[in-house]
Amino acid sequence: MSVLKEHYQKKVSPALKTQFKHKNVMETPRLVKVVLNIGLGEAITNAKALEAAEKDLAAISGQHPITTRSKKSIAAFKLRKGMPIGLAVTLRGRRMYDFLEKLFHAVLPRIRDFQGVPRTSFDGRGNYTLGMKEQIVFPEIEYDKVDKIRGLEITIVTTAENNEEGLRLLELLGMPFARS
Repeated sequence: MSVLKEHYQKKVSPALKTQFKHKNVMETPRLVKVVLNIGLGEAITNAKALEAAEKDLAAISGQHPITTRSKKSIAAFKLRKGMPIGLAVTLRGRRMYDFLEKLFHAVLPRIRDFQGVPRTSFDGRGNYTLGMKEQIVFPEIEYDKVDKIRGLEITIVTTAENNEEGLRLLELLGMPFARS
């Protein structure tokens, strides 16, 4: 069992149950999945960009990414329906907990001038989205082999009813939030 999952079961879940006065353990917020997403507008003109980003995302997540395709054509961007424009990976279970543990304790502290992640990136339903400007902060990425620095979006999906519950869940799990 993952260290983070064990921490959730032994400390976080009981703390959330008492704080939010839930009657049942199943009411307490928990993690559902983590979605990693890279948008690749450059894939329209550069086919190699998709391969390089796929290799990076697979190294970061430990799982093969799927290609996301455009839903409609936009002439101004020279985009046709069905063209590959991004990559996504959904992590659940042990991989999700291992990834979050790595994110909280190894990746985020490596960011230069890191003051904590913003508390305002919740969607109103307890899910948190974090945008990263570069993929090279992950220890699996070899800086010398990176062709271009790309952004990455990390969405943490929870069963929390609202932002307050989601924030408290992530705080107790060890997410380094910025001081307000």
